Amino acid sequence: MDSSHSDAGSYTDNLIGTLLAIFGNVLVSISLCIQKYSHLKLAGAKDPRTFYRTKTWWCGFILTCLGEGANFVSYAFAPLSLIAPLNAVSIVASSILGLLFLLEKSKTKDFLKRYGLSFFGCVLTIGAIYLFVTFGPNSHEQLKAENIVKHVVAWPVLLYLLVEIITFCLLLYFYKQHRANYLIVIVLLVSLLSSVTVITVKALSSMLVLTVRGTMQLNYPIFSVMLVCMVASIVFQARFLSQACKLFEPSLIASVNYILSTFFAIVAGAVFYLEFKSEDVLHICLFLLGSALCFLGVFLITKNRKNPQTFEPFVTMDMASGVPTIHDKGLVDFNGSFSYGTLVNEDGVARTTLPVKLDQPPIRSRSTDAARGPLDFKTN
Repeated sequence: MDSSHSDAGSYTDNLIGTLLAIFGNVLVSISLCIQKYSHLKLAGAKDPRTFYRTKTWWCGFILTCLGEGANFVSYAFAPLSLIAPLNAVSIVASSILGLLFLLEKSKTKDFLKRYGLSFFGCVLTIGAIYLFVTFGPNSHEQLKAENIVKHVVAWPVLLYLLVEIITFCLLLYFYKQHRANYLIVIVLLVSLLSSVTVITVKALSSMLVLTVRGTMQLNYPIFSVMLVCMVASIVFQARFLSQACKLFEPSLIASVNYILSTFFAIVAGAVFYLEFKSEDVLHICLFLLGSALCFLGVFLITKNRKNPQTFEPFVTMDMASGVPTIHDKGLVDFNGSFSYGTLVNEDGVARTTLPVKLDQPPIRSRSTDAARGPLDFKTN
């Protein structure tokens, strides 16, 4: 009898946590679209106001806080391994909103040809979410402060943390000392920190919910320890992600980061909170299959996303006629040309000759000065 009540309670808690996580991720995706619309509206209208002085931006910010709050509370009701993969809901919701907007701006045939892969990724991800939610871990433990301490000092957790710390230190050494600015290295650093974040978030969320229900948990030292670890891991994650965004496309970063962070979150939930201890092999295999399909779907969604290339001109001076030529990030052919500015070629746009006054003499260089050093130009 007690077992049936326990199973019913676990199912109810899982349902509450899952719905909170889905609701929170949908709110986050909507809020990001609203904030982006606010920025674009200000830029299009050439509004001198800053973005935080607009009602639209604040509406998006409030929705972001509500969504992240719902995600935080969801960890108190459902297993970590079940909540962490649901971040894909935010990616799917953002993609659906973007696809609906693009469908209005383009023909159906052209839309399917260009964005059919993203649409298939959305469908695959939705099916995968249903699969791992249905067959995910159902057992859930009310994490009091004493239980969290017992989990922390268990030898599997200590071994897991030791391996994670050693791996993180090695990656950080190669990243800092050997300039290993590879995407996989940076995202692995972020993912290892993310596993610490989700462990601490679940512990803090559980203790806060129990405190609201009347069982004080905030006066235990483990609460302060978890809070400090959560804040530190989030800060360093943001730092590494900002560095990655300077080197790689955000869509590629989002895809790889989701896959690795979710993988380490599932491992952390299995090792730290023993969430798969009472599950059978069939449920575990179907859950892993759903997670793998979700990874594939997110990869397909972000595959077609590319950064818009802005017009970054530079000018070359033709040494024969002295006519300035403007390029759009084109690679300069140094057959008698002297260039200014960017020298990176990405698009190969044809040159556009600027008008010059015909009554001015062409620019010439002295052969003697050319032999000595840099060219010396004289203008009237």
